[in-house]
Amino acid sequence: MSLAPSSQLLATLFMTLSIGLASGQAKALTVYTAGPGGLIKQLAAGFQDKTGIKVDVFQATTGKVMARLEAEAANPRADVLISASWDTAQDLDQRGWLMAYESPNAAQVPARFKAPTYVAQGISALGIVWNTKSGTPEPRDWSDLTAPQFKQLVTMPDPALSGASLDLLLGLQNAQGEAAWKLFETLRDNGMTISGPNAQALTPVLQGAKAAVFGAVDYVSYASVAKGESVKVIFPSSGTAIAPRPMMILKTARQADEARKFVDYVLSEEGQRAVADAWLMPARQDVAAKRPVFKDLALLPDTATESGASRAEVLTRFGRIFGQH
Repeated sequence: MSLAPSSQLLATLFMTLSIGLASGQAKALTVYTAGPGGLIKQLAAGFQDKTGIKVDVFQATTGKVMARLEAEAANPRADVLISASWDTAQDLDQRGWLMAYESPNAAQVPARFKAPTYVAQGISALGIVWNTKSGTPEPRDWSDLTAPQFKQLVTMPDPALSGASLDLLLGLQNAQGEAAWKLFETLRDNGMTISGPNAQALTPVLQGAKAAVFGAVDYVSYASVAKGESVKVIFPSSGTAIAPRPMMILKTARQADEARKFVDYVLSEEGQRAVADAWLMPARQDVAAKRPVFKDLALLPDTATESGASRAEVLTRFGRIFGQH
Protein backbone atom coordinates (compact mmCIF):
# COMPACT_ATOMS: atom_id res chain seq x y z
CA MET A 1 0.00 0.00 0.00
CA SER A 2 2.84 2.38 0.81
CA LEU A 3 4.28 1.98 -2.69
CA ALA A 4 1.24 3.36 -4.50
CA PRO A 5 1.65 7.00 -3.49
CA SER A 6 5.37 6.81 -4.28
CA SER A 7 4.66 5.32 -7.69
CA GLN A 8 2.03 7.93 -8.34
CA LEU A 9 4.42 10.68 -7.26
CA LEU A 10 7.16 9.31 -9.51
CA ALA A 11 4.78 9.11 -12.42
CA THR A 12 3.70 12.71 -11.86
CA LEU A 13 7.30 13.88 -11.64
CA PHE A 14 8.19 11.93 -14.78
CA MET A 15 5.27 13.44 -16.68
CA THR A 16 6.17 16.95 -15.53
CA LEU A 17 9.79 16.44 -16.56
CA SER A 18 8.75 15.03 -19.94
CA ILE A 19 6.47 17.99 -20.62
CA GLY A 20 9.26 20.38 -19.64
CA LEU A 21 11.74 18.67 -21.92
CA ALA A 22 9.26 18.57 -24.78
CA SER A 23 8.49 22.28 -24.44
CA GLY A 24 12.22 23.04 -24.29
CA GLN A 25 12.83 20.98 -27.41
CA ALA A 26 9.92 22.63 -29.19
CA LYS A 27 11.39 26.05 -28.50
CA ALA A 28 14.70 25.30 -30.26
CA LEU A 29 15.10 27.06 -33.60
CA THR A 30 16.94 25.57 -36.59
CA VAL A 31 18.84 27.95 -38.86
CA TYR A 32 20.59 26.93 -42.08
CA THR A 33 23.06 29.54 -43.23
CA ALA A 34 25.88 30.26 -45.62
CA GLY A 35 28.92 31.85 -43.94
CA PRO A 36 30.44 33.70 -42.25
CA GLY A 37 30.50 31.19 -39.42
CA GLY A 38 31.61 33.69 -36.81
CA LEU A 39 28.61 35.91 -37.53
CA ILE A 40 25.95 33.23 -37.10
CA LYS A 41 27.56 32.12 -33.84
CA GLN A 42 27.39 35.68 -32.53
CA LEU A 43 23.80 36.15 -33.70
CA ALA A 44 22.70 32.81 -32.24
CA ALA A 45 24.32 33.61 -28.88
CA GLY A 46 22.87 37.12 -28.78
CA PHE A 47 19.42 35.85 -29.69
CA GLN A 48 19.53 33.16 -27.01
CA ASP A 49 20.65 35.72 -24.42
CA LYS A 50 17.72 37.97 -25.34
CA THR A 51 15.00 35.34 -25.66
CA GLY A 52 16.17 32.14 -24.01
CA ILE A 53 15.57 30.34 -27.31
CA LYS A 54 18.29 27.91 -28.36
CA VAL A 55 19.47 28.03 -31.97
CA ASP A 56 20.68 24.93 -33.79
CA VAL A 57 22.86 25.99 -36.73
CA PHE A 58 23.94 24.26 -39.93
CA GLN A 59 26.55 26.48 -41.61
CA ALA A 60 28.16 25.73 -44.98
CA THR A 61 28.52 27.18 -48.49
CA THR A 62 25.35 28.23 -50.29
CA GLY A 63 25.63 25.20 -52.59
CA LYS A 64 25.84 22.76 -49.69
CA VAL A 65 23.08 24.49 -47.74
CA MET A 66 20.74 24.36 -50.72
CA ALA A 67 21.63 20.72 -51.43
CA ARG A 68 20.73 19.80 -47.86
CA LEU A 69 17.49 21.75 -48.05
CA GLU A 70 16.51 19.92 -51.23
CA ALA A 71 17.47 16.53 -49.76
CA GLU A 72 15.22 17.17 -46.77
CA ALA A 73 12.25 18.40 -48.81
CA ALA A 74 10.11 15.42 -47.76
CA ASN A 75 10.91 16.04 -44.08
CA PRO A 76 11.99 19.68 -43.68
CA ARG A 77 14.10 20.57 -40.67
CA ALA A 78 15.11 24.19 -41.22
CA ASP A 79 13.02 27.02 -39.82
CA VAL A 80 15.14 29.93 -41.08
CA LEU A 81 17.41 30.01 -44.12
CA ILE A 82 20.13 32.59 -44.79
CA SER A 83 21.72 32.37 -48.22
CA ALA A 84 24.58 34.24 -49.86
CA SER A 85 22.61 34.61 -53.11
CA TRP A 86 19.47 36.69 -53.63
CA ASP A 87 18.63 34.40 -56.52
CA THR A 88 18.01 31.47 -54.18
CA ALA A 89 15.36 33.42 -52.26
CA GLN A 90 13.61 34.38 -55.49
CA ASP A 91 13.67 30.76 -56.62
CA LEU A 92 12.27 29.40 -53.34
CA ASP A 93 9.62 32.12 -53.30
CA GLN A 94 8.47 31.16 -56.79
CA ARG A 95 8.25 27.55 -55.63
CA GLY A 96 6.01 28.55 -52.74
CA TRP A 97 8.43 27.45 -50.03
CA LEU A 98 8.56 30.71 -48.06
CA MET A 99 6.39 32.23 -45.35
CA ALA A 100 5.40 35.88 -45.63
CA TYR A 101 6.74 38.06 -42.82
CA GLU A 102 7.72 41.72 -42.65
CA SER A 103 9.65 42.52 -39.51
CA PRO A 104 9.02 45.92 -37.88
CA ASN A 105 12.82 46.24 -37.80
CA ALA A 106 12.92 46.12 -41.61
CA ALA A 107 11.60 49.69 -41.85
CA GLN A 108 15.15 51.01 -42.35
CA VAL A 109 16.02 48.38 -44.98
CA PRO A 110 15.87 49.81 -48.55
CA ALA A 111 13.03 48.45 -50.66
CA ARG A 112 15.45 46.78 -53.09
CA PHE A 113 16.69 44.56 -50.27
CA LYS A 114 13.37 43.18 -49.04
CA ALA A 115 10.29 41.38 -50.30
CA PRO A 116 7.17 40.03 -48.57
CA THR A 117 8.84 36.67 -47.90
CA TYR A 118 12.54 37.54 -47.49
CA VAL A 119 14.81 40.36 -46.40
CA ALA A 120 18.54 41.03 -46.51
CA GLN A 121 20.53 40.06 -43.43
CA GLY A 122 23.46 42.08 -44.80
CA ILE A 123 25.14 42.80 -48.10
CA SER A 124 28.50 41.91 -49.61
CA ALA A 125 30.12 42.99 -52.84
CA LEU A 126 32.37 41.18 -55.26
CA GLY A 127 35.79 42.50 -56.11
CA ILE A 128 39.35 41.71 -57.07
CA VAL A 129 41.55 40.80 -54.12
CA TRP A 130 45.15 41.50 -55.05
CA ASN A 131 48.32 40.50 -53.22
CA THR A 132 50.27 43.75 -52.94
CA LYS A 133 53.57 41.86 -52.75
CA SER A 134 52.94 39.68 -55.81
CA GLY A 135 55.07 41.74 -58.20
CA THR A 136 52.12 42.15 -60.56
CA PRO A 137 50.59 45.49 -61.59
CA GLU A 138 47.65 46.64 -59.49
CA PRO A 139 44.49 45.71 -61.43
CA ARG A 140 41.74 48.27 -61.94
CA ASP A 141 39.21 46.22 -63.87
CA TRP A 142 38.22 42.60 -64.44
CA SER A 143 39.92 42.46 -67.85
CA ASP A 144 43.28 43.47 -66.32
CA LEU A 145 43.54 39.93 -64.96
CA THR A 146 43.84 38.60 -68.53
CA ALA A 147 47.24 40.33 -68.92
CA PRO A 148 50.35 38.14 -69.40
CA GLN A 149 51.67 39.25 -65.97
CA PHE A 150 48.77 37.37 -64.38
CA LYS A 151 49.20 34.14 -66.32
CA GLN A 152 48.59 31.16 -63.98
CA LEU A 153 48.25 33.61 -61.07
CA VAL A 154 44.48 34.16 -60.81
CA THR A 155 41.90 32.15 -58.88
CA MET A 156 38.10 32.38 -58.76
CA PRO A 157 35.58 30.91 -56.33
CA ASP A 158 33.37 28.26 -57.87
CA PRO A 159 29.94 29.82 -58.50
CA ALA A 160 28.38 26.39 -57.99
CA LEU A 161 29.54 26.58 -54.37
CA SER A 162 29.48 30.32 -53.72
CA GLY A 163 26.17 32.13 -54.03
CA ALA A 164 27.86 35.53 -54.15
CA SER A 165 30.14 34.44 -57.00
CA LEU A 166 27.09 33.24 -58.86
CA ASP A 167 25.53 36.68 -58.39
CA LEU A 168 28.59 38.20 -60.07
CA LEU A 169 28.37 35.70 -62.91
CA LEU A 170 24.70 36.54 -63.43
CA GLY A 171 25.45 40.26 -63.23
CA LEU A 172 28.19 40.10 -65.84
CA GLN A 173 26.07 37.92 -68.12
CA ASN A 174 23.04 40.20 -67.86
CA ALA A 175 25.09 43.39 -68.30
CA GLN A 176 27.58 42.31 -70.97
CA GLY A 177 26.03 39.34 -72.72
CA GLU A 178 28.48 37.45 -74.93
CA ALA A 179 31.32 39.80 -73.97
CA ALA A 180 31.20 38.34 -70.47
CA TRP A 181 31.70 34.83 -71.80
CA LYS A 182 34.58 35.96 -74.01
CA LEU A 183 36.18 37.42 -70.89
CA PHE A 184 35.90 34.08 -69.08
CA GLU A 185 37.31 32.22 -72.07
CA THR A 186 40.30 34.59 -72.09
CA LEU A 187 40.77 34.15 -68.35
CA ARG A 188 40.70 30.38 -68.84
CA ASP A 189 43.31 30.63 -71.57
CA ASN A 190 45.40 32.76 -69.24
CA GLY A 191 45.38 29.98 -66.66
CA MET A 192 42.74 31.15 -64.17
CA THR A 193 41.79 28.31 -61.82
CA ILE A 194 38.41 27.64 -60.21
CA SER A 195 39.23 26.98 -56.60
CA GLY A 196 36.19 25.84 -54.64
CA PRO A 197 34.43 28.17 -52.21
CA ASN A 198 35.63 31.66 -51.31
CA ALA A 199 38.14 30.77 -48.61
CA GLN A 200 39.76 28.17 -50.85
CA ALA A 201 40.18 30.72 -53.66
CA LEU A 202 41.58 33.35 -51.30
CA THR A 203 44.10 31.19 -49.42
CA PRO A 204 46.75 30.90 -52.19
CA VAL A 205 46.58 34.68 -52.70
CA LEU A 206 47.13 35.28 -49.00
CA GLN A 207 50.05 32.83 -49.11
CA GLY A 208 51.59 34.49 -52.17
CA ALA A 209 51.25 31.47 -54.45
CA LYS A 210 48.73 33.39 -56.57
CA ALA A 211 48.41 37.11 -57.27
CA ALA A 212 44.67 37.81 -57.36
CA VAL A 213 41.16 36.49 -56.89
CA PHE A 214 38.56 37.27 -59.56
CA GLY A 215 35.24 37.89 -57.86
CA ALA A 216 36.18 37.50 -54.21
CA VAL A 217 33.57 38.13 -51.57
CA ASP A 218 34.80 41.32 -50.00
CA TYR A 219 33.98 40.78 -46.31
CA VAL A 220 36.33 37.79 -46.05
CA SER A 221 39.17 39.84 -47.51
CA TYR A 222 38.48 42.91 -45.37
CA ALA A 223 38.82 40.67 -42.33
CA SER A 224 42.19 39.49 -43.68
CA VAL A 225 43.33 43.10 -44.24
CA ALA A 226 42.37 43.90 -40.65
CA LYS A 227 44.63 41.05 -39.52
CA GLY A 228 47.58 42.59 -41.39
CA GLU A 229 47.58 40.45 -44.55
CA SER A 230 49.22 42.01 -47.65
CA VAL A 231 46.11 42.13 -49.79
CA LYS A 232 43.95 44.91 -51.20
CA VAL A 233 40.25 44.84 -52.09
CA ILE A 234 39.64 46.50 -55.48
CA PHE A 235 36.21 47.21 -56.94
CA PRO A 236 36.49 47.17 -60.77
CA SER A 237 35.92 50.45 -62.58
CA SER A 238 33.46 48.90 -65.05
CA GLY A 239 31.21 47.82 -62.22
CA THR A 240 30.65 44.91 -59.91
CA ALA A 241 27.78 43.06 -58.32
CA ILE A 242 26.50 43.35 -54.81
CA ALA A 243 25.18 40.26 -53.10
CA PRO A 244 22.44 40.88 -50.56
CA ARG A 245 22.22 37.88 -48.24
CA PRO A 246 18.53 36.95 -48.05
CA MET A 247 17.04 35.74 -44.77
CA MET A 248 13.76 33.87 -44.98
CA ILE A 249 11.37 31.72 -42.97
CA LEU A 250 10.41 28.39 -44.52
CA LYS A 251 6.69 27.78 -44.89
CA THR A 252 7.29 24.36 -43.29
CA ALA A 253 8.93 25.94 -40.21
CA ARG A 254 8.02 24.06 -37.05
CA GLN A 255 8.95 27.05 -34.91
CA ALA A 256 7.38 29.91 -36.85
CA ASP A 257 6.97 32.24 -33.87
CA GLU A 258 10.59 31.73 -32.83
CA ALA A 259 11.66 32.21 -36.45
CA ARG A 260 9.93 35.59 -36.64
CA LYS A 261 11.62 36.63 -33.39
CA PHE A 262 14.99 35.61 -34.84
CA VAL A 263 14.45 37.71 -37.97
CA ASP A 264 13.48 40.62 -35.71
CA TYR A 265 16.68 40.17 -33.71
CA VAL A 266 18.97 40.00 -36.74
CA LEU A 267 17.39 43.22 -38.03
CA SER A 268 17.61 44.95 -34.65
CA GLU A 269 20.35 47.52 -34.09
CA GLU A 270 22.29 44.97 -32.03
CA GLY A 271 21.99 42.31 -34.71
CA GLN A 272 22.97 44.70 -37.47
CA ARG A 273 26.03 45.88 -35.53
CA ALA A 274 27.11 42.23 -35.46
CA VAL A 275 26.63 42.13 -39.23
CA ALA A 276 28.82 45.24 -39.57
CA ASP A 277 31.48 43.71 -37.31
CA ALA A 278 31.68 40.78 -39.77
CA TRP A 279 32.70 43.34 -42.47
CA LEU A 280 29.38 43.06 -44.29
CA MET A 281 27.24 46.08 -45.17
CA PRO A 282 24.33 46.18 -42.72
CA ALA A 283 20.93 45.83 -44.36
CA ARG A 284 19.66 48.75 -42.32
CA GLN A 285 20.69 52.18 -43.56
CA ASP A 286 20.76 53.63 -40.03
CA VAL A 287 23.53 51.26 -38.83
CA ALA A 288 27.08 52.27 -39.72
CA ALA A 289 29.32 50.02 -41.82
CA LYS A 290 33.06 49.46 -41.35
CA ARG A 291 33.72 49.38 -45.11
CA PRO A 292 32.42 50.95 -48.36
CA VAL A 293 28.68 50.52 -48.87
CA PHE A 294 26.84 49.84 -52.13
CA LYS A 295 26.24 53.56 -52.77
CA ASP A 296 30.02 54.04 -52.93
CA LEU A 297 30.55 51.42 -55.66
CA ALA A 298 30.23 51.34 -59.45
CA LEU A 299 27.62 48.64 -59.97
CA LEU A 300 26.78 46.54 -62.98
CA PRO A 301 23.34 47.48 -64.33
CA ASP A 302 20.57 45.43 -62.81
CA THR A 303 19.29 44.04 -66.09
CA ALA A 304 17.89 40.77 -64.80
CA THR A 305 14.59 40.16 -66.56
CA GLU A 306 12.44 37.19 -67.40
CA SER A 307 14.50 36.81 -70.57
CA GLY A 308 17.77 36.76 -68.62
CA ALA A 309 19.77 33.57 -68.32
CA SER A 310 18.72 31.36 -65.45
CA ARG A 311 20.93 30.23 -62.60
CA ALA A 312 21.22 26.72 -64.04
CA GLU A 313 21.95 27.92 -67.59
CA VAL A 314 24.72 30.23 -66.42
CA LEU A 315 26.31 27.56 -64.23
CA THR A 316 26.19 25.03 -67.06
CA ARG A 317 27.86 27.38 -69.53
CA PHE A 318 30.51 28.39 -67.00
CA GLY A 319 31.18 24.73 -66.25
CA ARG A 320 31.67 23.95 -69.94
CA ILE A 321 34.22 26.74 -70.32
CA PHE A 322 36.29 25.54 -67.38
CA GLY A 323 35.85 21.82 -68.04
CA GLN A 324 33.79 21.16 -64.93
CA HIS A 325 30.98 19.25 -66.67
